[in-house]
Formats: sequence, C-alpha cells, structure tokens
Amino acid sequence: MPRFAVGDRVRVHKQFPPTPPSHIRTPYYIRGLSGTVERICGAFKNPEELAFGRPGTPEVPLYRVRFRQKDVWPDYDGNEADKIEIEIFEFWLDAAGDGA
Repeated sequence: MPRFAVGDRVRVHKQFPPTPPSHIRTPYYIRGLSGTVERICGAFKNPEELAFGRPGTPEVPLYRVRFRQKDVWPDYDGNEADKIEIEIFEFWLDAAGDGA
C-alpha cells in the first residue's frame, strides 16, 4: 500500500550512495526539494537493486511528483506556473513539513 496519496507534499531525500558502486535513478538536481504527488504509478521492483543482479523485491511504490521549475532551477525565467514532473520511488521520499 502506498505511503502517500495524490496531493500530498513530499520532500526528496538529499543523500548520496553510502558506498560505490551504486545505481541511482533519482536525479541529483531534485534531491532535497519538495513537491506534490501528482500520481501513483504503481509498484515495481527496485531498479537500484536490479542493477546489481539482486531480485529487487519487494516491489515499491513509484510516484510522479510535481515540482515548480523555479524551485528546481533558481535562475529559471520562464512562466511562474511552469512545472516539472519526475517519477521517484517511495524510499526516496518523506512527508514534507509545513511551509515546504
């Protein structure tokens, strides 16, 4: 069962792999930022484990999270309403606090 629902505010972990080698699917530029869950995409095997030939189970929820472009790229000079959506596995997310 997914931990977050559509509309929930979440914060992406700001972490780096503890020991190389690693396979990370969460873009560096989005780590530490807060966004809103736009959709629950389903549950899938963990690709960060599959990359090393491990089973990648249990399956984990994958979310599409929406971020304001201006929050991601401080120099962004496009429309204030522009967004970017990124699919992120649940183990990279925490509930965002108030004001996030």
